[in-house]
Amino acid sequence: MSDDVRLGYVGLGNIGGPMAGRLAAWPGGLTVFDLSDEAVAKLVDKGAATADSVAALGAQADVIGICVLSDEQVRSVVGDLLTTAKPGTVITVHSTIAPETAVDLAKACAEKGVHLLDAPISGGAPGAEQGRLAIMFGGPREAYEQVKPAFKLAGDMLVHAGDEVGAGTKMKLARNLLHFISFNAASEAQRLAEAAGIDIAKLGKVVRHTDAITGGAGSIMLRDTTAPIDPDDFWYGVFTHVVNLGNKDLDLALALGEQLGVDLPLGTIARADLAKGFGIDDKGASA
Repeated sequence: MSDDVRLGYVGLGNIGGPMAGRLAAWPGGLTVFDLSDEAVAKLVDKGAATADSVAALGAQADVIGICVLSDEQVRSVVGDLLTTAKPGTVITVHSTIAPETAVDLAKACAEKGVHLLDAPISGGAPGAEQGRLAIMFGGPREAYEQVKPAFKLAGDMLVHAGDEVGAGTKMKLARNLLHFISFNAASEAQRLAEAAGIDIAKLGKVVRHTDAITGGAGSIMLRDTTAPIDPDDFWYGVFTHVVNLGNKDLDLALALGEQLGVDLPLGTIARADLAKGFGIDDKGASA
């Protein structure tokens, strides 16, 4: 991707704004569009040019990022871009949308000679501000390689999730499934601690401290398959140890919950499924 390629960006909200702000440093320049004059002004201060419509932006830019709120808005923006975009233009969709939406839009773009990659982001507004987003691209590898140099300005982890459009979105959905289930688990843990008379703000400090050391849930996501682990496999012994510790601690937590009258549905599920989730049979882990 040569430095004279011009970038475009549509959607300058809490994440799109700071992400576009990072892209404004691209040598070929950046053109932006948003309905908020205030949001646009912030990008102008960083050296971006403005377009008076989505269609006008489509005529000016070679690689165009989109970060709007919904599938409907993404469809509308892509439709407007396709009225003017040149063949060879690459559109990257950073909104979290349905994989099917990305596939449909990629087909519509292909009819115009335009490439579309779904490229959802993880890291929130702080990650965008710091240029530390994880960006997950779905689509042909060559298109990903084409846009990669520019998006290194906004993300320090760029991943080609797969050759099919929609792969990036599927990866993002799996990542966020873990994210929000863990939030629910945190709420459950806080209910137990509060009922036991524990200061839950202090509990939060302990959780953040130890997660920074152990890596939290990500620390067990090391294998390339979820298939059962062969007893001769290195990971069998490692994960058996983890499961045995987990089962013991879960038994104690569930017993405390019963004593205090606190319902712990996620804890109950975890106790029932922990060994299976790690790919270890019931004989491998203690009951």
